[in-house]
Amino acid sequence: MKAVRFHGNRDVRVDDIEEPQVQPGTVKIAPEWCGICGSDVHEYLIGPETIPAVGKPHPITGEVVPIVLGHEFAGRVVEVGSGISDIAIGDKVAVEPIIRDNTCPACRSGNYNMCPSIGFHGLSGGGGGLAEFTVVPQYMVHKLPDGMSTELGALVEPLAVGWHAVRRSGIRLGETAVIVGAGPIGLVTMLALRAAGAGLIVMVEISEARKSKAVAMGADLVLDPKNQDVVAAVREMTSGGVDVAFDASGNNATLTTALSCVRPHGRVVNIALWEHPAEIDMFKFLFTEASLTSSLAYANDHASVISALSNGRLDAAPLISKRIGMEEIVSGGIEELIHNKDSNVKILVHP
Repeated sequence: MKAVRFHGNRDVRVDDIEEPQVQPGTVKIAPEWCGICGSDVHEYLIGPETIPAVGKPHPITGEVVPIVLGHEFAGRVVEVGSGISDIAIGDKVAVEPIIRDNTCPACRSGNYNMCPSIGFHGLSGGGGGLAEFTVVPQYMVHKLPDGMSTELGALVEPLAVGWHAVRRSGIRLGETAVIVGAGPIGLVTMLALRAAGAGLIVMVEISEARKSKAVAMGADLVLDPKNQDVVAAVREMTSGGVDVAFDASGNNATLTTALSCVRPHGRVVNIALWEHPAEIDMFKFLFTEASLTSSLAYANDHASVISALSNGRLDAAPLISKRIGMEEIVSGGIEELIHNKDSNVKILVHP
């Protein structure tokens, strides 16, 4: 079968590989749409980093490069292993790709995104969504409602990242929020905030294309730190600061902005992947008694996201900026996101 595999730095290929076989307790899926994630681009540029390198196999899959890519995907079930009764051939499904050991304290408590052996189907081995077929354990499979397309199903995984961050924030009905960074993660967080009943939602962004996208997708206001004092503007319009702020960019300037925009006793959530240690002005932080927390991926969020997509609380279709075939993965997908990232949110690939 055809599959997209990561071989090394700037080396992603469409290979012919052996078709995976169903085992007891697993489900074989024919992916129909798979999103290209920022982590895929990151690995292409500087990896292998999260992807297991030669000599450093993933503790659960045991695999090293080359690795099949694709962790944001949905498709149709083509075969079901023994021991499974609630999933049938022909079902449309989205995949929750976290690989975990299911035995550690984190997994047993339901916080499986904290598993010390965490990995991702499509990054850590075991197959991936950028292939004609892939086999996953039953716990990764979420059935989609009859009326939901697999295009939307492929957006469930990134939407779950924003959904989890909003849950971590403890947002309450009508509370105000700032999101620093209107990239894909900032935008899915905005959608999740709207679904949660947030009041004023302010986006902070410098890219003209991303500012336009944020407005089109429902931001109440977009502020540009290049030409205005964001913190002063937020504090004035909210009488002292927002209830919750999210850093979706991951640098000292954006974290400082998020911390400075919240009211006393406000909450700040980091959802960005940082490439260097953060610096915080603890003196200013001390005098707000604000809370700073973090949000990693998702846990127990996919079902809620699918429900919100189904009943219209989430309108995720505007996230899709382009659709391509598997043979275009590098030139039309990864390189497109590198060179025109501000004009793209989510590129979907049809394997």
